[in-house]
Amino acid sequence: MNIEIEKSRAEGKVNAPPAKSFIHRQIICAALSGGESVVHNICESDDVLATADCTRALGADVKIENGTAYIKSGGKTSEELYCRQSGSTLRFFIPVCLMQNRKFTLYGSPRLMQRPLDVYEELCGEQGVLFERYPDKTEVCGKLDLRGVTVSGAISSQFITGLMLAAPLSDNDCFIHVKPPFVSRPYVDVTAEVMAQFGVTATVGDDDTIFIKGDQKYAPAEVTAEGDWSGAAFLYALGLINGDVKVAGLNENSTQGDRIIIKQFEQLKQGCADIDVSDCPDNAPVLMACAAALYGATLYGTSRLKIKESDRGAAMAEELLKFGVKTEIYDNKIKIRGGIKAPVTEIYGHDDHRIVMACSVLCSLTGGTVCGAEAVGKSYPGFFDDISKLGIKIKEIK
Repeated sequence: MNIEIEKSRAEGKVNAPPAKSFIHRQIICAALSGGESVVHNICESDDVLATADCTRALGADVKIENGTAYIKSGGKTSEELYCRQSGSTLRFFIPVCLMQNRKFTLYGSPRLMQRPLDVYEELCGEQGVLFERYPDKTEVCGKLDLRGVTVSGAISSQFITGLMLAAPLSDNDCFIHVKPPFVSRPYVDVTAEVMAQFGVTATVGDDDTIFIKGDQKYAPAEVTAEGDWSGAAFLYALGLINGDVKVAGLNENSTQGDRIIIKQFEQLKQGCADIDVSDCPDNAPVLMACAAALYGATLYGTSRLKIKESDRGAAMAEELLKFGVKTEIYDNKIKIRGGIKAPVTEIYGHDDHRIVMACSVLCSLTGGTVCGAEAVGKSYPGFFDDISKLGIKIKEIK
């Protein structure tokens, strides 16, 4: 799908999309609770639907109706899980499968299967548990012992979350020691918060050790997912560079690390900002776009952008060049110059939802065509509807 965006101003108020960081975890905890649970404020994005599919494979009955998910655990199970393109789904379910002591095959897109799984691969190797990777799937078999494991925190906090979610399936006290640097730690706080909603206490210590006491079991619950700060960032970005936008439905005291976007945008407005995205890498594409539209910036802690849905630093640099903006990419730093002009060629979305949304924000300022715009379905399927409500003029090109 290609989208033509006219130069147009954004103005008004819209609701934030639901936070898939909460929804993934809430659906999984509900499915492991041994009863019936309800999750309100569901967004039927591709990633959320992948998690729903995988919970069904593990025996849960999941029905999503009018923005609410009804989850009942305890049904017939399968040994095949389909993760689509969702890194969260794959990394959260591998440890859950590895508490069952039987073989599972987790399928996913080629790009998903290229993304790092080293933390689990090394842990399984240490414990003699089967872990085999292929271009389109990962096979696991055995049972992890989480009584005292040490894993790297330098790649993604999703590995830590996966182990935490699996821990209540063990009868033993579980200690997860995270070797620094502990990146994206706020997402681990989200995990602990959601686990508590379903009756399990996970303690995240100052020494980067996570303790989950044995004899805890997930309990059914009725919960509501928060609004998503990472999705709302693109709406606020429209207001920052091209209008006046208000976003409803966000928790200002959220554990979501991406809520720092408001402070980061304030830094951009002051000119030539230095911004660390180590704990909020999903903010990087929209920060790059806004920096290009304003006064430029230097982002630090960017090394992990290479292992996202695309190589996000390189992808944004390629597209920003079409807007006349030069970008310098280093090992763990990206420098963006300010000042854009209308692109003379089509913008490519790189099959990455955040690249599409970031470039769409810029096109509202200059006009332009974004190719592969359907990628927004991964996290925010209502994105173009929402920015249309704000006055951005959009036309789908057949």
